[in-house]
Amino acid sequence: MQLAHSCPILQIATDITTLKSALSSHPDSWIIGGGSNILITQDLDRSVIIIDNKGISKVTEDESCVTLKVAAGENWHDFVLWAINHNYGGVENLSLIPGKCGAAPMQNIGAYGVELSDVLIEVHALDKETQETIVLSKEDCQLGYRDSIFKNSLRGKVVITDIVIRLSKPGHHKLSMSYGAIQNEIEQMGIDEVTIADVSTAVITIRQSKLPDPAELPNVGSFFKNPIVQIDIYESLSMEHPDMPHYPVDDAHVKVPAGWLIDRSGLKGHRVGDVGTHINQALVIVNYGAEYGQEILDFSVEIQSKVLDRYGISLQREVNVISNGPLPL
Repeated sequence: MQLAHSCPILQIATDITTLKSALSSHPDSWIIGGGSNILITQDLDRSVIIIDNKGISKVTEDESCVTLKVAAGENWHDFVLWAINHNYGGVENLSLIPGKCGAAPMQNIGAYGVELSDVLIEVHALDKETQETIVLSKEDCQLGYRDSIFKNSLRGKVVITDIVIRLSKPGHHKLSMSYGAIQNEIEQMGIDEVTIADVSTAVITIRQSKLPDPAELPNVGSFFKNPIVQIDIYESLSMEHPDMPHYPVDDAHVKVPAGWLIDRSGLKGHRVGDVGTHINQALVIVNYGAEYGQEILDFSVEIQSKVLDRYGISLQREVNVISNGPLPL
């Protein structure tokens, strides 16, 4: 989304050897995958290492499933298409999510009722200080809603090099079509025997109809997380806003769509200068020509403030912000 800032040194890590060499030369480097979920608001004060290792290999296989080791530098959507072409199921709902595979466990990426945690087995990473490889189980990764150990206690301490996931084989696929508009899209496609490829096609169609192409209109996708609130708070709000949608999380909490909150705050399509929310999806902040990331960050703070004033709900940014000093809100 933001390119108007300088970068001292840029290094490309295509394998473990080049990654270790880059870290030895510049141990405090910023580590970046595809850069699709980053907002830069300052000149970078460190070198940048881009993770670009490749490879997909089979670890184990039985009658019902296959376990794959996927390099962190692989493009996520390309991997999803690869899996579908091999008739491996479990990630079709995650089609068209931008970024690389190494970022998937950091965010615990999810869409249309499926999260990476549904298929993840373990994560391989390089300890930046010792340069030793460590293996973290799914439980070790402490995956939550758009959250993981890599955004908390291991933030800046390790570099993800590979992920290991388990996918279903033909005859054992469990299609997830109840979330969002997938079922309606499938019905419009006129398909009786639905396949994982059909689900992927439906998801891609839905996403393309709602979300702007970053190549044409710069954006980082969903800028905010869907807030999780206590049920009693939701029930109180729903008395005043009976059409407020929600999704159960557990016995005490529900998830409220951030896009709905922004939209109903009168901010869908809202624009200030060269920054605005997208006309079709209020959850996406787009850059119409702003030169500096600070303009986008300031705009996001305005969105947060207005939603908080109207609903008493604090929106948390999903995007990773590189900024001087503490971030507002």
